[in-house]
Amino acid sequence: MIISQFMTQEHRKCDTEFAAAEQAVANGNWSETEEKFLAFSNNTLKHFKREEMELFPAFEAQTGSSEGPTQVMKHEHEQVRGLMGKMAESIESQDKDAYLSLCESMMILLQQHNMKEEQMLYAMCDRVLPSELKESTLSKMKHVEL
Repeated sequence: MIISQFMTQEHRKCDTEFAAAEQAVANGNWSETEEKFLAFSNNTLKHFKREEMELFPAFEAQTGSSEGPTQVMKHEHEQVRGLMGKMAESIESQDKDAYLSLCESMMILLQQHNMKEEQMLYAMCDRVLPSELKESTLSKMKHVEL
């Protein structure tokens, strides 16, 4: 499996979990919301950790640059983390309107972020990383846990 396939599959899984949490809020089911949001946030944070600890350093070492796409992605990861914190607060206070408003911001941010990774960064990784490094990086990423 190539890096872009693995990471894109993770994006889709997180997207599904995000939608499930949003639906639970819309239904007014706060206990289900907590469960679904926790799955979304934990899997998204694990995905970020895989990128930041394994993929980005491998790409940066291969290209000789820590500027550019990985720097932008790290900045966007921080934005997502901040929104997650606000979303968690709205769940805690059971503020449906605040949560749904934050969902709109999160959805836009994640769609743009994922598109950049899938169409640019992952394709670049698949292209510039030597085969052995791709395989070892993918193996290491699969073992990263929160």
